[in-house]
Parts: sequence; C-alpha cells; structure tokens
Amino acid sequence: MNTHQRIKHTPTVKPAKPIASGAAPVVRAEAVPLMRRLWDDYLVQHRSTLALAIVAIVFVAASTSLYPLIINWAFDSFAAKSPWAINTLPWLVLLAAGGKSISLYAQVSLTQRVVTQAETDMQRALYKHLVAADLAQISQETPAAWTQRFTTDLLYIRLALVRIVTVLLRDGLTIVALFGTMIYLDWQLCLIAAVILPLALIPVTRIGRRLRRVSSSTQEHTGGMASLTSETFGAARVVKTYRLEPYLESRADAAFEKLRRLRLKAALQKGRMEPVLEALGGLAVTVILLVIGWRIMGGTRTIGEFSGFLGALLLASQPIRALGNLNALVQEGLAALNRYYAVLDTPPMVEDRPGAVPATFGADAIAFDGVTFGYRASAPALHEVRFEAKAGETTAFVGRSGAGKSTIFNLIPRLYDPTGGRILIGGHDIQSMTIESLRERIAVVSQDIVLFNDTVAQNIRLGRSNATDEEIVAAARHAGAHDFIMRHQDGYEAMVGERGGNFSGGERQRIALARAFLKDAPVLLLDEATSALDAESEALVRDALARLSKGRTTLVIAHRLSTVRAAEKIIVLDAGRVAETGTHRELVEAGGLYARFHHLQLAED
Repeated sequence: MNTHQRIKHTPTVKPAKPIASGAAPVVRAEAVPLMRRLWDDYLVQHRSTLALAIVAIVFVAASTSLYPLIINWAFDSFAAKSPWAINTLPWLVLLAAGGKSISLYAQVSLTQRVVTQAETDMQRALYKHLVAADLAQISQETPAAWTQRFTTDLLYIRLALVRIVTVLLRDGLTIVALFGTMIYLDWQLCLIAAVILPLALIPVTRIGRRLRRVSSSTQEHTGGMASLTSETFGAARVVKTYRLEPYLESRADAAFEKLRRLRLKAALQKGRMEPVLEALGGLAVTVILLVIGWRIMGGTRTIGEFSGFLGALLLASQPIRALGNLNALVQEGLAALNRYYAVLDTPPMVEDRPGAVPATFGADAIAFDGVTFGYRASAPALHEVRFEAKAGETTAFVGRSGAGKSTIFNLIPRLYDPTGGRILIGGHDIQSMTIESLRERIAVVSQDIVLFNDTVAQNIRLGRSNATDEEIVAAARHAGAHDFIMRHQDGYEAMVGERGGNFSGGERQRIALARAFLKDAPVLLLDEATSALDAESEALVRDALARLSKGRTTLVIAHRLSTVRAAEKIIVLDAGRVAETGTHRELVEAGGLYARFHHLQLAED
C-alpha cells in the first residue's frame, strides 16, 4: 500500500456515562423490587410483544383444557354407541392439537425475541458502565471475573425470565384452565386436589431460600475459576520455565473441588423438589381414585367423567411439577440479578465537580501542592508531595518500586483523586476541569502497550477519532513506524492480532507512539516506555520519544537512569515522599539516594 492508499475508517465508539445512579450496592434485595426494576429497565418497552405472547399462552391453556372434556365425551359416546364419537370427536382432537401447536410456537418465538433482546441490552448497559467506571472499581476483580458477569450471570437471568413466562404464566394458566375443567366435571374431587397440592409450597419455599444462597456462592466461585484459568494460561511461559505445573495443579484441584461441592449442594437442593411433588401428586391421585371408585360403584358417576377428571389431573401434574421446580431457577436468576445491579449501582468515585469547565491548558507547568493519596486508607501511597514540573520541560521521576511514581501518573489524568492537597496544571486545579477535556490534553505512553485486535490504522486513529489517512501516516512517520508498516503485505490495514501479537515489541511500541503523536496533547506521560525493549528497538523508540517530547510538558518514569540524564529536573521519590530534586549532575554530586542508584547501575553495567 502506498501512502495515498485510502485507509478504512472504523468509527471509534466513545464510552457512555455510567448508568449507576449512586445508590448503595444491592446485597440482599427481595424478589419483587428486583423484578420490578428489571421490568422498568429492560422489559417494559417490549410490553406489546409480551401481550401477544400472553394471548398465545391463553390459547395454549384453553386448547389443553379441551383434552379432558374430549376424553369425557368420547367415553360417554362410546358407551352409548353414539355416531357423534366417530364423526365429530376426531376433528375436535385435531382442532385442539393444531391450535395448541401454533400457539406454542408463537409463545416461544415471541418470548425468546423479548428475552434475548433484554439480555443484549443488559450486556450493553453493563459494558458501558464498566468501560466508563473508575479504575478503582475495575481493579476490584480480574478481567476473567468481569467476563463471567457477561456470560454465566446473564445466562442465569435469561433462563429465569424464560421460565417465568413458560412456567409461571403458561403452565400456571394451563393449571387454572384444567382446574376449571375439573370443576366442571366434579367440583368435589377438584376441592380434594386443591387442598392436597398446595402443601408442596412449604418445602419448595424453604428449599428455594437455601438454593439462592448456594447459587450466589457458586456464581462468585465460578468467576474465581475463570480468573484462575486465565491467569494460568496467560503465564504459560513462566509456568513451563519454572516447572510450576504441580503447584498450579494443586491450586486448581482445590478450586475445582470447592466448585464441585457447591454445584452438588445446589443439585441436591433442586433434587429434593421432585420427590416432594411426586409424593404429593401420588397422594392426590390415590385419594381421588378411592372417592371416584366408590361413586362409580354406587352408580352416581360414569366412566367418562372419571376418565376425563383423571386425564385433567394427570395433564395438570406436569405443569404443577414445573411450577415447583421454577422456584429453584428463579432463585439462581435472582442471585445473578443481585450481582448485576450491585455493579451498576456502584457510584463513580471520580466525577466532574459542579461548575467544572473545559480544560484549556497547553504545555503548562504541573504542580503537586501537598498531595496525599492511598489506595487503601491504612496504607498511604503519597505523603504531602510537593513539586513543580516546569512548562515545556522534561521532569523525570526515580525511585524504588512502590515509591509512588505510578501513583503520581494515575492522579494527573484523574484516574483517582487525591485524598488531600491539590494538583495544578497552568495554575488551575484539575478538579475544576471536566474529566473528558482534561484527559484529551494528556497523552500516555507506557511499557504496558495496549493494542486492540484491529487494523494498524485503527489502533493509531484511537489517538484522534476524526484523523485523516494522511495524518495517520504522518504520525506513523514521526514515530518511526511507517517503514515496517509498509513492509507488511496489508500495510495500514494489517491486523495487529491479539495484544498486538503480529508485531514485535519494538514495533508495537512505535505504533503506540504514533497514536500519541496523532493525539498531539500538550502534556506527555512516559511510563517506562523503553524498559522491555532490546537495545536497537530502544534506540529507535528513544529517538521517537525525543521528537514527541519537543514543545510539551513531559513527565518520565524510568528505572534506567541513562534514560533520564537529559531531563531538566529529576525528582527522587522514597516511600511516597519527595526525597531529592535536581539535575543529574547535581544529584550525583549530592551523594544521596540518587547517587546510590547511579553507582549501583554503573556497577551492574
């Protein structure tokens, strides 16, 4: 591809604002408020489709209730040797069966249309919330655990919704219709059945409560299992090199066994319902057989009435059993719904302040004025840090791991807010600026290169979504990436692969640098941008970084002191405090912490 070849443009989708309102996370919400919220959020807009599904359900129930009547008429007609049994009843059977078949298909298709759309809407809402959520919330769980929320949790919710429609509504209405038929045939026998069958509600309710607790634990542990497997296969090289297979197998065995016990416990809870319903159903049939037997012997009832009533009772037994098992599935769905809304209801910690205005700063000075911050209240990461990075200059941060360097970089674009002090850019508190405009004026290049499995062009275009093809090529040239991109068969339309796997480490870093060139932000944060590269790639990237830093206020984190010698100011951090400040020469001559780092690295070299 030449530089004039058009680059396919894939629009960049901006993350939506969080859906969460600021309510406290739902922990043990009752079923009715949860279901009402689900209805208001995702189902109410489909009420017309659901109304049609209910109409289909009515036809299913009505056609099912015809069968016992047909059986009654057939036996009585056969006993009376009436030709009506041959001329008319077969057509009634076909009419009932055909009506039920068509209604069943309509009900299933309409229900699935609504439920699958609701599931997709829930996935979108959860994804938008998490994309826009605070880094603190995202860090609470592993990527694999978050993925499990989109799969297993929403699967439980979808299955529960389908069962509510097919069992609670369809089977429930069918039971009502069949009981209407039984009342028509023999109201006294119907009263006996109505007294016995509700006894099942007592054990079913108790089992459902236990199952909900077990289901919630199972879903959480399933997320942990997803994290464990993702961690294992993501570190395959280390596992093989250090022969960690036995260690990982023992961890996995314990996790698998715990999950097995939880699933067995849930299965046993579900398994208790079937015997209870079977026993009560058998009791109802036994009592009815005795009563109707006495009546037939006494000549007060016909075989047709007996057959029709028993047929209705047997037809009702399956939906009654399904209703008993429904509670188990609904409890699993409610546990998943609890977890779902707990995520959406987590309020953002970092928000635009009232009266926030768009950021207008350029390559201005950045100042920390007594900034204190801790990821946990018990362990502060920064203690009243004060420094100024002058406008248009490069300021480097040096220190041991955990000294607070990355924390400073997290605070500048407001990934977190300090618990004390202020951060100023151009003399203005960054909390007085809108978050979106603040981050638009900051570019970050780190050792953790983030490339998405898309084309090279689109990965560069993420720096500025409205960039032209020519601007993308110019940014790649500045980053020293154009030549190796053009050597690829597909040029800028080449797919970078999963995590950029189709390119080398140095090439991935230069693609990321091209993105930063395209963004053209006045503030540049460089976080160990060359630490993972070989000498040749490091030299190429360093040249590109030098070009990128010109005319910008640049902050650099580096463990290799050779990369920060030319910085106008070096700030040495120790245990969350500023220990030393100066140029490379001044700090070496001072003989302090920086000088010790310098001598140690000279000895290593």
